[in-house]
Amino acid sequence: MSETNRRKSGKVDAILADAIDIALQGLSPIAKPEEIGKHLAVTSEGERLATHSFECLKPGYRGWHWVAVLARVPRGRKATVCEIDLLPGEDALLARPWVPWAERLRPQDVKRGDVLPYVPDDERLDQSYQDTSAEDLDRRTVEELGLGRARVLSAVGRKQAAKRWYQSEQGPARRGITRKKMPENTCSTCGFMLKLAGSMRTMFGVCTNEWSVDDGRVVSVDHTCGSHSETDVKIDTSPWQPTPARLDELDVEQVDI
Repeated sequence: MSETNRRKSGKVDAILADAIDIALQGLSPIAKPEEIGKHLAVTSEGERLATHSFECLKPGYRGWHWVAVLARVPRGRKATVCEIDLLPGEDALLARPWVPWAERLRPQDVKRGDVLPYVPDDERLDQSYQDTSAEDLDRRTVEELGLGRARVLSAVGRKQAAKRWYQSEQGPARRGITRKKMPENTCSTCGFMLKLAGSMRTMFGVCTNEWSVDDGRVVSVDHTCGSHSETDVKIDTSPWQPTPARLDELDVEQVDI
């Protein structure tokens, strides 16, 4: 059988198939003798090119195998090592796929002083000055254009922010305090709420009450808080009177003289 027919049929070159010892010697730079197990297989990689696989006995590498790629020159009778490696098998334990830092970073991971990478195509932002018709440009974006800013919030950015704020503890369903308990004391009637500008004005404001746990935070207009400016809780201010001491005259204590 010719070399071309042998390659097409997937038959391993006979000289390379018998060169198991040469493959073992080739693995010596990366594997100790006790870390190499039994010979698993030899496969054809092309004309006069084959790969020998050996079981890996190295601790922590269950399911992996050592490989040595051998080749020979035309009409040559000696195999030479081209490449060696340690590769995972089908049941090998692998680490999770690597995710770039910019993709795996979460908002809660950012600390004060951290600098985020620039995102040129952020869907949450629109260009501040766009040569487009008013029909294609969101009306709210036009109203909120500001001098000195290259980009402003897009409709997607405003929607995401509104949803995130409204579902937070500064929204209408704050943990432990609900509108059922204090239906009249919402932030919409509180003198300490500073309303936002633009399209967010109808939904959110900033709390300015230093006695509130939400001071300096964005709150929804239907949020409730115990530090409302109009809260009037009746407190019992009557002075405390201690209970008079009682003398048990029926109990007699015997004393030896």
